[in-house]
Amino acid sequence: MKRPRLKLDKQLLLASIGIGMGLTLMILGFNTGLTGREASNIPEEIEGISPGDNERVLRQSQVIVDFVEGFNAKLFIDGIELPTTRLDEISAGRQIQPGAQIDLPPTAIFDPGNYTISFLPQEGAPIEQFTQGEHIGRVMFWPIDQDESKARSYTWTFITD
Repeated sequence: MKRPRLKLDKQLLLASIGIGMGLTLMILGFNTGLTGREASNIPEEIEGISPGDNERVLRQSQVIVDFVEGFNAKLFIDGIELPTTRLDEISAGRQIQPGAQIDLPPTAIFDPGNYTISFLPQEGAPIEQFTQGEHIGRVMFWPIDQDESKARSYTWTFITD
């Protein structure tokens, strides 16, 4: 006995091929897409940067670079090397009570306990406020057991409105 032949539905075949190709492209996209650290090429020595690359911020926003343990740093904004004050030098020789306020100079502040360098635009600082537009941040960093000649750098941009 002969089996009846099934008729091929061309529209159903084309729709199935389209759906299969769409799913394949989506899976490839998810597997090859770069996000976060990979997309910004942040070195492994840097845990985080604020503001992030191409981030929009206010004119008085603080710039912070957070390192993994064991690094010294210098901060530059728009080509200006910001003088750096070490937090441990401010408190050297003084007994500071818990919760006490410390007057910080208008410089970049390096905190060797947390391995961060930060800068807040303020009166008397090399940059009193960020002008509207794009700014270029650059940080030089090197291991604490080596000198500055071994420094590497990372550059990023941020935008103020």
